[in-house]
Amino acid sequence: MSSDRNLLNPTFLVTLEVTLKTVAEMGVTSMARTVKPLSNTQIHQAKPQDKEYNLPDGDGLALRIKPSGSKLWLFNYLRPYTKRRTNMGFGAYPEVSLADARRRRADARVLLAQDIDPKEHRDAQIKLQLEANELTFERVINQWFEIKKASITPGHAEDVIRSLNKHVIPQIGKVPVHKITAPMVIETLRLLAGSGKLEAVKRVCQRLNEIMVYGVNTGVVPNNPLTGIRHAFQSPKAVNNPTLKPKELPQLLKTLQRANIRPITCYLIQWQLHTMTRPGEASGARWDEIDQEQAVWVIPAERMKKRREHAVPLTPQVNEILKALEPLSGKSPFLFPSDIDPRKHANASTANVALKRMGFHGRLTAHGMRSLASTTLNEEGFDPDVIEAALAHVDKNSVRAAYNRTDYLKRRRTLMEWWSTHIDCSWSVRHPTPLTTGSLGERRNGGHVSQHFGG
Repeated sequence: MSSDRNLLNPTFLVTLEVTLKTVAEMGVTSMARTVKPLSNTQIHQAKPQDKEYNLPDGDGLALRIKPSGSKLWLFNYLRPYTKRRTNMGFGAYPEVSLADARRRRADARVLLAQDIDPKEHRDAQIKLQLEANELTFERVINQWFEIKKASITPGHAEDVIRSLNKHVIPQIGKVPVHKITAPMVIETLRLLAGSGKLEAVKRVCQRLNEIMVYGVNTGVVPNNPLTGIRHAFQSPKAVNNPTLKPKELPQLLKTLQRANIRPITCYLIQWQLHTMTRPGEASGARWDEIDQEQAVWVIPAERMKKRREHAVPLTPQVNEILKALEPLSGKSPFLFPSDIDPRKHANASTANVALKRMGFHGRLTAHGMRSLASTTLNEEGFDPDVIEAALAHVDKNSVRAAYNRTDYLKRRRTLMEWWSTHIDCSWSVRHPTPLTTGSLGERRNGGHVSQHFGG
């Protein structure tokens, strides 16, 4: 009876309410503090039972013993905001030791203190890691190249991707981009360097650095690990494109007239010599770029090295070449169609290969013919600015270039006509027939092009 009276006692009821409230506020944390931490011996000796059971370590960490005998670490916690209880697996024992499990519990509790769900955080990290592993170096190279090729000529773009496909992608293309290191790339390029192709090594290193800078800017890698890899190799010796002296021009023309090469190739060399254009610009010339009314060849910006449209005045000698090319190019859109596929243009290296066969290896390249023209014109006293404009060079002085936007087309026409006439005069010193007419391109024998050009 006395106990019943106590239950009705107001003082007792207040005390009971305060006690229950205190216990509720202490909650699981207070109860967890009373849990005796696990020991390795206790874990090792734990045996499976008919039903799974837990061995608590405190602060939400427990080892679950399965009937199969497996032992799994679980972390029980209240999810931020929703305040619902959930379990997060830390892995199996003994692969994950007691010490490891406690470290993971500590990490999880740090995240919870910041209202970050540790399970969601871990899943997000795993997803990021999977995506990073799927983002291979090859994929980043291709993404970079899609942007790069818009700012360079098609011929240059082809050279860029060819070098990467040959010297980089087969070796390390499948490696995740975030795992690419300087030693890895240096080892990849040692074979190329060992073959003495130091200029190629230098170009590949430059391109790889551009790719990694792209990776940094797009957020796929935190920094560029390839800075300075070029210094792991010897520097190539600076070698200018070999060219002839102005007085040797007649020798070139005489050799060209006797050369055992295809007529299209002969005209390609002449075309480049007269127009002073780069090999890729000349070999890729299209009929729809020729404006006969204005007597000008307009090369679109996308085919120019500096991505600026370039107009080349057509001299009478160049027009002679055009007339000779019409029956040779057939229905091809190109002045100099490919031997294999007329829907494509001749390779940019065609003139170079022909010059080597003609005996000019180490003395003259197709690009060197531009230097030959430049030297001759400068010696004749032409305005250097007009010569530079004819060569489609861009002024390196950005301020000067901004104020000097004229392309000197009228003055360049005078310059180009002098240069074409000079070529003809150099030829006619010993040969009265102009180089660009029947003596070369259409040397006929009974109405047929001579087999002398059958190379």
